[in-house]
Amino acid sequence: MQQIEDLLHRALQFEWLSPEEGVFLLENATTAELMYVGNLMRRHHVPGNVVTWIIDRNSNTTNVCIANCKFCNFYRRPGHAEAYVTTIDQYKQKIEETFAFGGEQLLLQGGHHPDLGLQFYADLFRELKKLYPRLKLHALGPPEIAHVSKLEGMSHYDVLKTLKEAGLDSLPGAGAEILSDRVRRLISKGKCGGEEWLDVMRAAHQLHLTTSATMMFGHIETNLERMEHFAAIRQVQSEKPADAKGFLAFIPWPFQDEDTILKKLKRARNAVTGDEYVRMIALSRIMLPNVVNIQASWLTVGKQVAQLCLHAGANDFGSIMIEENVVSAAGARFRFTAGGIQQAIREAGFEPRLRNQQYEFRELPEGIVQQELDREAMLVD
Repeated sequence: MQQIEDLLHRALQFEWLSPEEGVFLLENATTAELMYVGNLMRRHHVPGNVVTWIIDRNSNTTNVCIANCKFCNFYRRPGHAEAYVTTIDQYKQKIEETFAFGGEQLLLQGGHHPDLGLQFYADLFRELKKLYPRLKLHALGPPEIAHVSKLEGMSHYDVLKTLKEAGLDSLPGAGAEILSDRVRRLISKGKCGGEEWLDVMRAAHQLHLTTSATMMFGHIETNLERMEHFAAIRQVQSEKPADAKGFLAFIPWPFQDEDTILKKLKRARNAVTGDEYVRMIALSRIMLPNVVNIQASWLTVGKQVAQLCLHAGANDFGSIMIEENVVSAAGARFRFTAGGIQQAIREAGFEPRLRNQQYEFRELPEGIVQQELDREAMLVD
């Protein structure tokens, strides 16, 4: 079809396709066509045969949350018997385990706790950096920053500036879901709106904080809302200071529905196929020509689909996930060790390289694969 050919040609010139043009490709182009163009664009941004991965730990400050997202099984209401706020001693155990496995970063997130304000997070970050000066904090996310800003009556910029001075190294793209207020009112009414999410990221980029962006799709959104999400991300990326990295990576994943309110109310279920996920990875490349790194979410789609994504535009395999509680609570069951993630990348025809959050290569710490083998042998025994 000539229109598909014309759109894909424009994509290869790194033109911005409109959301409507993105919908047309999603609904009409073949998977092979999308993969081919996504792969060519990937090789422009990230030449060579390297696929990166990271060792980090996704821990939670608290599970107390008043946002009441209908896709989340992790949160507990204030006063619930299972509610917690992680203690310094618990952080110390988690961080030391992470270092033992060769990691250097804590991906630290939590709920919208009504009583935890800026002072709590600033004191926590300072304490963790004092205890572990080489620890990298990839922490919170736009909804949490928006929540703290409302509690304190402060701007996003000033909250982020205080947290950066306290030790925040980078800001995850958490809580983006779909950046449509129609969708957000239905699935995450207690979280910030789409424009506020984007405004938090604008402020982070002004402070030269490296960020990432995400998309959780396959629930109640339309195809057009998916493409408008891409358009919003690339617009904010285009506004960053010239010497800022801005959105260094984009990570899409399918909605995980196990035991969620959305599924119980029969409003949505996880119907995203492997083919659809691969197509969305390719469209992430096509619709986001100003974002360098695209990550395949093996945690939610599994090894084989994630491997295919490496030929469709993805250049990163994400983390081995020493700990992850939120997505797993809704049904994600896949796991990787350091040895397993490298083997999966090699099987797909690529060279695995360990990275940090800035997408700089790290040397693989000696002995971490053997540690995993020893641990697994102990579990079998």
